[in-house]
Amino acid sequence: MNIRYDLSELPWQLAGFVPEQWRFSRLADITVSGISDVPAVPATVPGSVQEALRRSGILPDWNVGLNARLCEWVENRHWIYQTSLPGRWLRRGTRYLLRCDGLDYSGWVILNGREVGAFRGSFVPHTFDLTPHLQPRRANLLQIVFDLPPRWLGQFGFTSRMTEWKPRFNYTWDWTSRLVQIGIWDAVTLEVGDGPAFVSLRCATDVDAATGRGAVRVIGAARAAAGCRLEMMVEVAHGVIAGRERFFPGSSLPEETTPFALRLAGLSVDFWQPNGLGRQPLYDVRCRLIGPDGRVHDEVVRRVGFKHIEWRACEASPRGADPWLCVVNGQPIFLQGVNWTPIRPNFADVTEAEYRKRLELYRDLGCNLLRVWGGAFLEKECFYRICDELGLLVWQEFPLSSSGVDNWPPEDAQSIAEMAEIAASYIARRQHHACLLLWCGGNELQGDLRDNKTGSGKPVDASHPLIARFAEVVAELDPGRRFLPTSASGPRFSAQEADFGQGLHWDVHGPWSMPGALEAWKAYWAADDALFRSETGAPGASPVALIERYRGDLSVLPGSADNPLWRRTGWWIEWPIFVREQGREPASLEEYVAWSQARQAEALRIAASACKDRFPRCGGFLVWMGHDSFPCTANTAIVDFDGNPKPAAVALSEVFRAATPACR
Repeated sequence: MNIRYDLSELPWQLAGFVPEQWRFSRLADITVSGISDVPAVPATVPGSVQEALRRSGILPDWNVGLNARLCEWVENRHWIYQTSLPGRWLRRGTRYLLRCDGLDYSGWVILNGREVGAFRGSFVPHTFDLTPHLQPRRANLLQIVFDLPPRWLGQFGFTSRMTEWKPRFNYTWDWTSRLVQIGIWDAVTLEVGDGPAFVSLRCATDVDAATGRGAVRVIGAARAAAGCRLEMMVEVAHGVIAGRERFFPGSSLPEETTPFALRLAGLSVDFWQPNGLGRQPLYDVRCRLIGPDGRVHDEVVRRVGFKHIEWRACEASPRGADPWLCVVNGQPIFLQGVNWTPIRPNFADVTEAEYRKRLELYRDLGCNLLRVWGGAFLEKECFYRICDELGLLVWQEFPLSSSGVDNWPPEDAQSIAEMAEIAASYIARRQHHACLLLWCGGNELQGDLRDNKTGSGKPVDASHPLIARFAEVVAELDPGRRFLPTSASGPRFSAQEADFGQGLHWDVHGPWSMPGALEAWKAYWAADDALFRSETGAPGASPVALIERYRGDLSVLPGSADNPLWRRTGWWIEWPIFVREQGREPASLEEYVAWSQARQAEALRIAASACKDRFPRCGGFLVWMGHDSFPCTANTAIVDFDGNPKPAAVALSEVFRAATPACR
């Protein structure tokens, strides 16, 4: 049987070099290298360069004060991760594939001093054939070398020119300082085998809402010789509920790749329900590749759930508007939740426990939908697995985002081809998850209302060549799932009071703050006519203890743009509003934080209540944003840097947990 070894179990070392200097050493063992600029330190895989250096005392804690500025030199080195493949893993005459699920961002793989291959791109897995380079029955030195990352992919610039496929948010956004991650961010495995093996496998499910009968389809390719067969079973905790076999056509070439497709229908299954509507039963789809000798040579298991999604027009929606009423298993529901951003800029180091803490909190707050924002990445497998368990639907965006100067996606042929490959990879890896609701082309992709290529105001649609290609990929590989060109989508990016009642507001973004009086905010939401609100926010300060803990040698007051501590993420400073309302400055940090958090809670309670009360004329409400990725003094997050709810989260929970108005 093919064996997959987890390389995270091996000891790893990391060393830094002046760019290209390592090439003069012929890649000798970095632990004894005399030319490394940063001598070897222990490293964790998965893990970032930055975290390994912080643990070794080479970098300060970038969350404290202005320390993030002291970490930027890391981007100006080449970094080498190194381990030895144990001789006991290696048998003569077999096939050895190194599979890297996440490398951030580009570089080379070296085995025993020889280059095996190069990699580029954080959003797709990379596979390397080590077979010709291995020395059987002895330890083999494996090194993964990281090149310099792109200089700038941050919040501001030109989306049409942002064609380096690496997460953009950690170059700085309005809610995080710059920490450009370098390193191995997801699993690394060594696949050892000498017989039939799966090359690819996709799995999709559906269920008939009327009969409750489920269906499973697996599509892929296998390396299989004559006499091999594929066996597929659907299992639940107490046993197998269905099974099917398929024999492969005869082949004289053992390395020949054979496509396959299998479908099981009419399955007696229970509905997977979103949070608040019922249980989340899950099933295992087990696929086995059996050789002519009757032995199982390879096995892949996908955990799935069975749900049926329809999208209907909201009540009284404009003629021709997109459907924004989500119907799950025959029941219309109000979609409510948060925009999900990475837990940390060094997301390679985030543990499953940190994911579970935040996801269970959102479940307990009454959320049923998380939007995985397009300025980030395809979250780790454990994120989707936990969402499956908790009933949290996922709106998954492809990795494109606005840039301010222009927000227009690239149109060149190479970018379109590369993005299509990324989209196909996202689908192949995540489409089986019960939590997955829809795919989206990216965040806030738009043009001007006049020429539709510069500025903002009009979201892109399927007439854009890249968006059209996304739509084709989704239609081909995941035809049962909805695809959105971007978020916001429809005639207008945002909803202005002057345009209410004109049918222009389908899925809109904003507002993100309450600059004026509370009565004006209430009036805005009372007149709202949007069919869906996928981004709405209000700023609120972090807890006093958290601000104190991460201030470093900076003063906590005043909470204004004159203070470097507050300028780190300075979009959400409301100090002048306090002064205007109270006629004085706050007497203490405690007074200001209490005022700010109460203001955020009330603003979001008003907005969310107004949208939910309009159901089914409004299909949903998502807060920008869920949790802090950086210890911001103030931000629109409703969950702080430690993963604890602010008062705004508690206020929203009261709205989210309230009964939804019935559809008429």
